[in-house]
Amino acid sequence: MNGAESLLKTAVAAGVEVCFANPGTTEMPLVAAFDAVPGVRAVLGLFEGVCTGAADGYGRMAGRPALTLLHLGPGFANGIANLHNARRARTPIVNLIGDQATWHLAADAPLTSDIVSLAGPVSGWVRTNRSAEELAADAADAIAAAASGQVATLIVPHDNQAGPAGGVTAPRPAASPPAAGEETIRRVAESLKRDQPAVLFMGGRALGERGLRAAARVAAVSGCALVCETFPARLERGAGLPAISRLPYFPEQGMAALSKFQTIILAGTRAPVAFFGYEGMPGSLISRDQNVEALASPEEDVPATLEALADALGAGADAGEVSPATRPQRPQGALSLENLAAAIAYVQPEGAIIMDEGNTSSMAYFPMSAGAPPHSYLTLTGGAIGQGMPCATGAAIACPDRKVINLQADGSAMYTLQSLWTQAREGLDVTTLICANNSYRILGIELMRSGVKEAGPQARGLIGLAPPRLDWVQMSKGMGVPAVRVETAESLVEELERAIANSGPHLIEIVL
Repeated sequence: MNGAESLLKTAVAAGVEVCFANPGTTEMPLVAAFDAVPGVRAVLGLFEGVCTGAADGYGRMAGRPALTLLHLGPGFANGIANLHNARRARTPIVNLIGDQATWHLAADAPLTSDIVSLAGPVSGWVRTNRSAEELAADAADAIAAAASGQVATLIVPHDNQAGPAGGVTAPRPAASPPAAGEETIRRVAESLKRDQPAVLFMGGRALGERGLRAAARVAAVSGCALVCETFPARLERGAGLPAISRLPYFPEQGMAALSKFQTIILAGTRAPVAFFGYEGMPGSLISRDQNVEALASPEEDVPATLEALADALGAGADAGEVSPATRPQRPQGALSLENLAAAIAYVQPEGAIIMDEGNTSSMAYFPMSAGAPPHSYLTLTGGAIGQGMPCATGAAIACPDRKVINLQADGSAMYTLQSLWTQAREGLDVTTLICANNSYRILGIELMRSGVKEAGPQARGLIGLAPPRLDWVQMSKGMGVPAVRVETAESLVEELERAIANSGPHLIEIVL
């Protein structure tokens, strides 16, 4: 048994089932090990950002880490943007990065780089393996570290993959997140009993069904509002689940939404800040006059803490309002942002996974789908665009029995277009909805917000995507995914219904 085989056998023993890979020369022993060691599905991505984004989507939906296999520092660097998003989502991921043979590092070959320095900013755990004999133990440590909700990166020299190894390492026990202390729960309960408007500001583990139902119990007794972070990693929502508002993206709107509350209780997330610094506007969306109570950090057992808070307030087990089952009417006429949102909410089946990177084109979807059948809602957590298509890819591998709908902006989609090829090769049940407005519209909005009333020709050229116009039908078919273009609400609904009724990947270009 060589080091690569001991690593994979250790991963299988720890419950790892998938590796998203874009390997090179320094990873060849690991590539060969996939045939020697059954149990890990190797999925090829044609770009490293597809691999890391798919691992993010898989981890969010499976609740356990996938592996990525990447080639040296430059290959890893190609995937860093979606690892940034994964870090913000607190997704469990284990990166395996092949490195030069230990005896070749001193030669400073063209592809040699400082991988540790590249990995640090997007990883919560980084280690360079020192020998083939230690590789299995290092892999077990990396998987256990990732299981706590972070990106773990293991750098594996080529000769250590190929060298003789001692055996398999048993899975390390994952650390259980602690619940908040009794004093914290008592303090927050007393704060909620005061006669002042309060809000539970929620994120992370609070947004699963268990956390939401506990929060609804708290709201039923205390009257507090429920608001989630702007870009949740995963939110369970729909008919029969507690309704929750979403903090608006632009800072003026976010501050206005929170200004009505005297007390803001943080559950599973940090205090909200503006995405960018704007002159004359504070970075924090909470004023100094408001009271902030930290109930549970993202690292703590947020659902258990919310349940303890509900018990402390005397809330009944079934207390709390839930969203009624409502759908918008079947939309008709010319395509608009409202008709786009209505079409998805009208058609989406129970158990759907919605990956929303529609950006400016999908703003109407969230409120319009509140009463749709229960579904999981994923978003662009770290702001690094190009996450939607690969995240949907990984989610489909994690949940092959569920329909995945990727609501996707056209500019962002070009970053990781290669995801379509992986969806076709793996036969994944993903329907991609390309919102084709032929522009980076958010940049146009930000340009106006910066004081530019009318953009000049060069500025317009930097935010527009035409000419030439991107032909998504041809690009999708070239990747092996059937595609159509729609220009009316009626045809959008018909094509959505057709895609959902049939398995496998589909793409619908929506002309806006």
